[in-house]
Amino acid sequence: MKSVCVYCGSNEGRDPAYAEAARALGREIAARGLGLVYGGSSVGIMRVVADTALERGGRVTGVIPEALVRKEIAHRGLTELHVTGSMHERKTLMADLSDAFVALPGGIGTLEELFEAWTWAQLGLHAKPCGLLNVAGYWDRLVAFLDHAVAERFLKEANRAMLLVSEDPAELLDRFEAWRAPSVTKWIREGEA
Repeated sequence: MKSVCVYCGSNEGRDPAYAEAARALGREIAARGLGLVYGGSSVGIMRVVADTALERGGRVTGVIPEALVRKEIAHRGLTELHVTGSMHERKTLMADLSDAFVALPGGIGTLEELFEAWTWAQLGLHAKPCGLLNVAGYWDRLVAFLDHAVAERFLKEANRAMLLVSEDPAELLDRFEAWRAPSVTKWIREGEA
């Protein structure tokens, strides 16, 4: 693993624990010599994780669509900033530049990006780990819903297990390092994906 994609909010949220978790993740990524790939913004916890990694000597690559350069205020102090023509291009480039995906607290954009990366893993389009950094219980209800989807047979247990969840950035990155993609060929062949 050489780089980690972080999806997160363009706001800091209500609880200061969210920004602190972003700082902790940024420190951990930089300490391990990993690159950080994120949405390229200079606002919200997006800025916090990027600035922290940069302060610790980390490599930070931002990817932002032209339409959001002014709205989200593109971060101009990054190691590298890519400006794309669309959100679709943004997500594709972020995925191509990354070896793992983690979501800090965020809104529907954060969820959409993580779920797309997780779906691609489920379909065997990549073999990269996906995870939730569950800060102050932020993702508890989502995790409960996913377990409910398994119980109701809309989500395979094996696919649910592909989404790693931790409250600790170091533990989550350790689990990413140890993660081995399950073989999805059998699931797809049997129509179980």
